[in-house]
Amino acid sequence: MLIMSQKSGAGLPALSKSMIWMINFGFLGVQTAFTLQSSQMSRIFQTLGADPNNLGWFFILPPLAGLIVQPIVGYYSDRTWLPKLGGRRLPYLILGTLVAVLVMILLPNSGSFGFGYASLAALWFGAITVAFLDLSSNVAMQPFKMMVGDMVNDDQKSYAYGIQSFLSNTGAVLAAVFPFVLTMIGVANVAPKGVVPDSVIVSFYVGAALLIVTSAFTIFKVKEYDPATYALYHGIEESDNHEGGNWLQLLKTAPKAFWTVSLVQFFCWFAFQYLWTYSAGAIAHNVWHTTNAASAAYQAAGNWYGVLAAVQSIAAVVWSYVLAKLPNNSHKLGYGGSLILGAIGFISIFFVTSQYALIASFILVGIAWAGMNTYPLTIVTNALSGKHMGTYLGLFNGSICLPQIVASLLSFAIFPLLGHSQAHMFLLAGVVLALGGLSVGLIKETHEL
Repeated sequence: MLIMSQKSGAGLPALSKSMIWMINFGFLGVQTAFTLQSSQMSRIFQTLGADPNNLGWFFILPPLAGLIVQPIVGYYSDRTWLPKLGGRRLPYLILGTLVAVLVMILLPNSGSFGFGYASLAALWFGAITVAFLDLSSNVAMQPFKMMVGDMVNDDQKSYAYGIQSFLSNTGAVLAAVFPFVLTMIGVANVAPKGVVPDSVIVSFYVGAALLIVTSAFTIFKVKEYDPATYALYHGIEESDNHEGGNWLQLLKTAPKAFWTVSLVQFFCWFAFQYLWTYSAGAIAHNVWHTTNAASAAYQAAGNWYGVLAAVQSIAAVVWSYVLAKLPNNSHKLGYGGSLILGAIGFISIFFVTSQYALIASFILVGIAWAGMNTYPLTIVTNALSGKHMGTYLGLFNGSICLPQIVASLLSFAIFPLLGHSQAHMFLLAGVVLALGGLSVGLIKETHEL
């Protein structure tokens, strides 16, 4: 462990920048897996023959998995100490990575086992593999968030989560452009009806390899604090994380910032659930004028959405750098302003019929994404003590998962009301995201010493 100096006040030592990078490095691979799932899932299921009106069912699975898994990982990793497997959080990273790699190989092949177009077998196979991919990805992702809370002091926390945001967006860029780049170099982007194109299948294989490599850096380079050292640095008793831990009681005693940030999160993740669910179909309809998921035009729209997702992530990286330069007393301005700009981007997607004009829309969406990844964890972890850190962060993940579930369930009523138009869903999403920007004004930052 590279420790540079002892920080006064909170007790945690300052870490070298290289160690902070290593704590977060595996996040690159995990986010690549998540982005491949979110950017290609609608395309995969519509290729398999899913009715667009039923897409919400498939998009319920990932947040439902996160809602269940991440608090469990937090709860048990608070009580875990397996030094031969890395410590408290790293054993869960190892398990999640191994399962995620296996499922990433299976998911894009859902249409290649002879089930038939629009068959229940193909759709159920795809749904089950998505559920396992999200379960394993959540198990792999949560340790990175918790290790920052465990090991990084308040002075370096914004830097650490900034790196996490950078790696997250870099992984998202790579995942989003994989199908487009592979198509350019000659990998097939069309396939028989009901079969996922090779450009998508190979993208998942590359993503699986990247997940293994980047996670290995974190697993082999990071040494977590043992329970006694952790308790010393956080100013708690070693037994604190082994006593109590009742989730309902923890929620009752959560700091106010936990709840006000959760409100903002609800609006944000509600809106982004519709981005992931309906982008491919909306772009295919507005720009390529097709709703036929087996057509070359639809698959071209799917590739272009991948490029736009990369644009979104690049914009988020650049905007994260801008936000990092804002003084601490401007956090709410940066957070709320980013979400309002993102809302404008969402609404514009409904009106745009040019594939290149969509670049501007997704730049604005990327600005909102940067705000969502820069501020919430910093504000919440600063307000928490070291007690039950993993459990609290797992519970806070509910502010990401619940709004996605609500959005998916409501889509079954809203989608028909809006004329079965995937493009119309972006108008609603933009309004909801604007409400998130306005609700930032309710947050009051606090620091637990």
